[in-house]
Amino acid sequence: MNQIVYLVPAFGLVGLLYTAWKFNWVSKQDAGNEKMQELAGYIADGAIAFLKAEWKILTYFAIPTAILLAWLGSQEGTPENPIHSSPLIAVAFLIGAVFSATAGYIGMIVATKANVRTAEAARTSLAKALNVSFTGGSVMGMGVAGLAILGLGGLFIAFYQIFAQGQALTSVEMKTAIEVLAGFSLGAESIALFARVGGGIYTKAADVGADLVGKVEAGIPEDDVRNPATIADNVGDNVGDVAGMGADLFGSYVATILATMVLGQEISVTDNYGGFSPVLLPMLIAGVGLLASLVSTFFVRISSETSSVQNALNVGNYTSIAITFVTSYFLVKNILPEYLTLRGTTFTSMDVFYAIIVGLVVGTLMSIITEYYTAMGKRPVDSIVQKSGTGHATNIIGGLAVGMESTVLPILVLAAGIIGSYHFAGIYGVSIAAAGMMATTAMQLAIDAFGPIADNAGGIAEMSQLPSEVRDRTDNLDAVGNTTAATGKGFAIASAALTSLALFAAFVGIAGISHIDIYKADVLAGLFVGGMIPFIFSALCISAVGKAAMEMVNEVRRQFREIPGIMEYKAKPEYEKCVAISTEASIRQMILPGAIALIVPVLVGFTMGPEVLGGLLAGVTVSGVLMGIFQSNAGGAWDNAKKSFEKGVLIDGQTYKKGSEPHKAAVTGDTVGDPFKDTSGPSMNILIKLMSIVSLVIAPYIHVGDNDHASATKMEKAPIGKAIVAKK
Repeated sequence: MNQIVYLVPAFGLVGLLYTAWKFNWVSKQDAGNEKMQELAGYIADGAIAFLKAEWKILTYFAIPTAILLAWLGSQEGTPENPIHSSPLIAVAFLIGAVFSATAGYIGMIVATKANVRTAEAARTSLAKALNVSFTGGSVMGMGVAGLAILGLGGLFIAFYQIFAQGQALTSVEMKTAIEVLAGFSLGAESIALFARVGGGIYTKAADVGADLVGKVEAGIPEDDVRNPATIADNVGDNVGDVAGMGADLFGSYVATILATMVLGQEISVTDNYGGFSPVLLPMLIAGVGLLASLVSTFFVRISSETSSVQNALNVGNYTSIAITFVTSYFLVKNILPEYLTLRGTTFTSMDVFYAIIVGLVVGTLMSIITEYYTAMGKRPVDSIVQKSGTGHATNIIGGLAVGMESTVLPILVLAAGIIGSYHFAGIYGVSIAAAGMMATTAMQLAIDAFGPIADNAGGIAEMSQLPSEVRDRTDNLDAVGNTTAATGKGFAIASAALTSLALFAAFVGIAGISHIDIYKADVLAGLFVGGMIPFIFSALCISAVGKAAMEMVNEVRRQFREIPGIMEYKAKPEYEKCVAISTEASIRQMILPGAIALIVPVLVGFTMGPEVLGGLLAGVTVSGVLMGIFQSNAGGAWDNAKKSFEKGVLIDGQTYKKGSEPHKAAVTGDTVGDPFKDTSGPSMNILIKLMSIVSLVIAPYIHVGDNDHASATKMEKAPIGKAIVAKK
């Protein structure tokens, strides 16, 4: 294998050095007056308390899972179906889990530092506030991408040295090395799911409680210091939208690269890199994408109070895509040989580049479409605003309609992307398209994390009773942040769709099946069960938010009732009790949804066989992508419909502002949309990828022989750790 592989972890180190540099810069910014620092301290302490509680529970999950993986990795299978794994898969799993948790932690720490500094910067200018908040987001983006590339590249080199030194890419030894590497992705996605669901339950329980009692019943602003739930709400922005999103995209990043590597391992070529170019390419694309994102962060600037924040972020985003486009061309031309063949499909190196272009175009279009459906001033959000004029019910109806409509264009774009990338380079093309799309993850995450930082800054400004122009600036940033959060979720679900298809193809190859025949009753049943899983998963997530929100509402009402002087600023609310409610509820309620994603593929695979499991994965993927787009966009549109009232909206010739009846209807819609956009919706992409990765890891143990799968009529299951063989 060529020495170029050492560039991969080097790229990761560059990202982490940038992270340390910008983290230090953020820390040196002015943190404001004593009151602001006190409030920021409450938020930081609550976020750390949640993460400690979450990590404690996840340790109980990670250690037994690692032991089970180590035991499975020690099994040898049968002579007909040998198992290519190792107990070291448990080590890879634990490293993936720790790196995923660390990625979320880095983002949360810098976010809790940047929020109060953004509020202070907003005293000076909008440009300075954007600089601080976006720099905080870029620390998270570079930290996540740097850890992912360092971990994946470093482990690939280590496992190559341990298992396959001097062996060809298509050798059994390399198959073992990459199968063990899959444990890294499994650990990353497992932690990501729990972090996303737990953080989502936390933030929305607090948000719903704060909105319903504070804004609707008490008639006080969203982030009023008198609201007992407001600190928990601001903590939730960090543990859900920052730590949860960081772990989420860390897992997505790793899974995308891994899926391409698994497929690339099947390609036999003669090149200048020992035949390893199909596996090296996705890692190198991720590396140059990180550098492209790093350079592009310096383009996110505005010059005046009237400059468009959204345009500034778009410049950074499109610059990173353009740089990745150019560098990918030179990578492909210099690394890949002229012709490659995978599973009977022959394609050229330029075909691979065209597939990468497809991925970049799909990612860009998904962001544009999501922005259209969730941004203020656009037809979809305006339609919800107008329906708020006739009450709460019509607002809800309008938001649901927008969410459902918003699935059409993204699905058509995804379908075209799948057809286009497959046309150019077969299933490897689909996978490399996903890798191209995810290459700019660092920039996407920087833009995404900027939103919750700005939201927190607005909350601190409100609670500290800073001048109105400060809140105007933070509201400007926050409104854009709502849109960027929605586009980030659209980007994540699009990448999940392509990645899951690549993981599915890798699973098919390792499990030894040639196709999925839906004419078989058990496979069709698996398809339907898979389609159902995103619904029950969403139901559990939304129900958990509802239960926790009820506790929060009752606690806030109790404090307003029993603590005299809160409304007159004479008494301080008991913030810590609301923080405790969200923490305990989220930790308790996140376990069952997470267990579904981990246990169902194992049960179906070992009891029904790989073909039925393939049907299950197909159902989960299609249903999950639709549910993810629908819920995320509906929630984002409801949120910005509510925010539209802050500057006044015109309904039937009359202007309505905050506190009006149409605004109260919009608050109700936003409350319904909260768990949609921040709990169940964004968890869909992790659900479908995690189930695919679990299936990929267990594929060697449920492998069928080289029989004619179409004529196989009966499956006989061997004991766990042995292969499943097909009977004639």
